[in-house]
Amino acid sequence: MNEGKRENINNNNNNKFFWLKDDDGKDKETTLSSIRNSLSSFLSPPLRIMRVSQIDTDLLDFELFDILKEQLWQIFTLFKPQFRVTFEPELLALLQFIMYRLSIYESGASYGAQLQNLKYRNERQHGGLLQSTAKDAPLTKFQKYAFGIMTIGGQYVWMRMNRIVTAQGWGELEDNNPRKIFWKILQKVENIYRVLSLLNFFVFLYDGKYRNLIDKILSMRLVYDRRTINRQISFEFLNRQLVWHAFTEFLLFLMPLINLRKLKNILQRKLLPASFTKSKLLNFLPPHICAICYENQAAPTTTTTSATTSTISTNVNSTKLHNPYETNCGHRYCYYCIKIKLIQEDGSWGCLRCGEVVKEITRVFEKVIDEEVETSKDITNNKGNKTNQPFR
Repeated sequence: MNEGKRENINNNNNNKFFWLKDDDGKDKETTLSSIRNSLSSFLSPPLRIMRVSQIDTDLLDFELFDILKEQLWQIFTLFKPQFRVTFEPELLALLQFIMYRLSIYESGASYGAQLQNLKYRNERQHGGLLQSTAKDAPLTKFQKYAFGIMTIGGQYVWMRMNRIVTAQGWGELEDNNPRKIFWKILQKVENIYRVLSLLNFFVFLYDGKYRNLIDKILSMRLVYDRRTINRQISFEFLNRQLVWHAFTEFLLFLMPLINLRKLKNILQRKLLPASFTKSKLLNFLPPHICAICYENQAAPTTTTTSATTSTISTNVNSTKLHNPYETNCGHRYCYYCIKIKLIQEDGSWGCLRCGEVVKEITRVFEKVIDEEVETSKDITNNKGNKTNQPFR
């Protein structure tokens, strides 16, 4: 029994330390490279990079480029405007090249990717089951050069060609003209590129590997630079923004439903003393003056009789009653003025002369006397009086 146990232990040790056998045995020494190759037969978990971080990388790069572009345009403020318009594609390409040279070409990651703890790696070296290895393969020089040519050079050539085609009006030429055919080809290429970009974005949302077509063609994938760092994001600012956004939307919905004028009048009657309200009344105005028109003109209220008389006399034409209506308190206003007040303040408006709440109005019918008729009647009466006098 003991001998059988010893043989099993020896066999297990031999199987466990198979790489320690000498060259004279049946098994050969296994090198580290062969061990690494043997790992490819084992299933490895897929490498998952947050899609929102990759999209935020593009947004941060665009924001940084816009800031630098504004600074660049300020440099040419003293130049002629035609200079900036003419050489805009070249200036933008130069700015993009400087950003590319100091970011992706040097460190393998753009400034936005660095802020998101991301970097590019050569995905061709991580094909199959080696995508989750701890060590990432750096970008080759071919990938860096090709990325710069396709992003910077391609965008510059496309912008310059569109300017030339638009300025010379190639799209308005005859259909058999070679320049019109070239213009149609450009339009088709642009549409095909947009469709492919849209399809690639849908694929990106599914697997989370390549954000755009250039990354996919060159096998440049964004991965975490330091995988041991946790993604620490403070949601305090986001929560604050959401709360204020919801609060402002609630106010925008609620404020039109609140009659501020009515609320102001109610608070004034409840909180302010009666003496203060009476001091603001316009009971010194004559009956033929509309107090609302007078108030709208912001005429200064003075205590002296002479000042009041002069103020009223200067505004008598513009504040005179037109189509008068009488309130339940017995004072008269223009129909347009009193109707607007009642609609705006919803039955809480107080009369400007006595302070009583106006609840209803009635039209005033005044007898109009024709001046010419009265004059003719006076003349006839005077003639009749003269004829009736006795002759002396």
